[in-house]
Amino acid sequence: MYTSVLTALGGLGLFLLGMQLMTNGLRSLAGNRLRQVLKTSTKTPRSGAVTGAIVTALLQSSSATTVATVGFVSAGLMTFPQALGVIFGANIGTTFTGWMVVIFGFKLKLDVIVLPLVFIGVLLKIFGPGTWKTFGTVLAGFSLLFIGISALQDGMAFFEGSVSPDIFPGDTWFGRFELVLIGAAITIVAQSSSAGVATALVALTAGAITFPQAAALVVGMNVGTTATAALATVGGSVATRRTGYAHVIYNLLTGVIAFFLLPLVGHIARHLQASPIGFDPQIGLVAFHSLFNILGVLIVIGVTPQFARLVMFLVPARGPDLTARLDQRLLKDPAAALDAARVTVRDINRSAMTSLSRFLGKPKPAHPERELETLQQAIETTQSFASEIHTQPADGPLYDEHRALFHNLDHLERLLHRCRQSERIATLDADPVLHKKATKLRNALDAATAADLTPETSVHFNLLRKELRESRHSYRSETIDRASRDEIATDDAMARLDAMRWLHRVTYHIWRMSHHQLVAEGAFPPAPPPRGSQA
Repeated sequence: MYTSVLTALGGLGLFLLGMQLMTNGLRSLAGNRLRQVLKTSTKTPRSGAVTGAIVTALLQSSSATTVATVGFVSAGLMTFPQALGVIFGANIGTTFTGWMVVIFGFKLKLDVIVLPLVFIGVLLKIFGPGTWKTFGTVLAGFSLLFIGISALQDGMAFFEGSVSPDIFPGDTWFGRFELVLIGAAITIVAQSSSAGVATALVALTAGAITFPQAAALVVGMNVGTTATAALATVGGSVATRRTGYAHVIYNLLTGVIAFFLLPLVGHIARHLQASPIGFDPQIGLVAFHSLFNILGVLIVIGVTPQFARLVMFLVPARGPDLTARLDQRLLKDPAAALDAARVTVRDINRSAMTSLSRFLGKPKPAHPERELETLQQAIETTQSFASEIHTQPADGPLYDEHRALFHNLDHLERLLHRCRQSERIATLDADPVLHKKATKLRNALDAATAADLTPETSVHFNLLRKELRESRHSYRSETIDRASRDEIATDDAMARLDAMRWLHRVTYHIWRMSHHQLVAEGAFPPAPPPRGSQA
């Protein structure tokens, strides 16, 4: 008995390991392509649902789809109603695993064939070049999945005859409710509804449970996925919390619908069993799993705007926190994390430019140090978040975007250091020439913050920088001449020269910030800094 239990548990473990390996491999193989599909094919909740179902079925992971979607919402690339469509569709996509298990694990019985495939997959993982390594991971994961199913069946075989449907709750309303709770508990423990459905299929095949009992368990397993989603509502960004609430509400609603369909499904199964057509309980179970998820989407998709408003009422937007989008849960998907970090840096850039414009104007802010401290904390938080995102040169545009963010943050930090030099800022107002140049920069800052940043704006900042650099030497000569003629005090002359250098360096940092922001957004190609300057 103990051997059989251990075999069954080992089989379940192999199934979960296979799922994880296969999902990770598929995500790597898909690269940025499926993200682009998600980004461009979700214009409406309906198209989002279809896309979410397909992407989840291909990735074999609803969490991967959800994390990418949260990243898009955080980055402003997708509205929350559009994201809801993807979340709804992901629930349909997860049911594809059940079909794969039934067809390849039960009907075709690939457990013997896949044993050598594990060996081939490992060889590719160790010795294969490039994407062949990743394909080896997918192949090994796919094979382990069905080896796990076979081991689970072997372990359950011992209980045939000794474990019967009679020991489980009966086909009554209360009995079904108990089975739903058991199914939810299995998913919470296994952290995978797919593993739960596979276990129910094995138990059904072994005769340990009847079809109505298995159907009730599957409803519970579907509801059990809300436990992980509920955890997402604790802390995290607004986008993550809204996604978590949406997932919980939708799955509970779908679970209630499926629960009340159980008597009808049981009646149909008995009717088909007695008819010449016959009834395959394994196919019937995964079909029911897909059916009630599709039905749930069809019911909710028509009221997506109202559903979105309900969730946004439950999770209202926070105040203007510059780093609100940075959620640690996004770090499992570097692309999603970079989406959130990129928009955060954009907001910090805009806020820093707005503050600098106010410092250059009149009247001066009463408490500039508060603004600067808020910006400093936002920069440090974003730097910490960005340092936990891992990219490689082989990642191409993703790597370039990551580098651009660090360059941008570096220039932001240096700009803040110069913004604290209040004496030099005050000197700008004392000299008509400097005041005119500072006003020109202020006007450019106001124009840049009034609309989205464009390449033309960055080019304009660069022209201002060049103009200041070229006029710096003539201004230095004129100021020293005036000091030598006692038209201005020597200390005053030195302060004005310092202020001129300050203005040039500040303009340089603004230009580089705008440049790196556009590189991160894909509007500019990465380029080396000007000769003799820093990036």
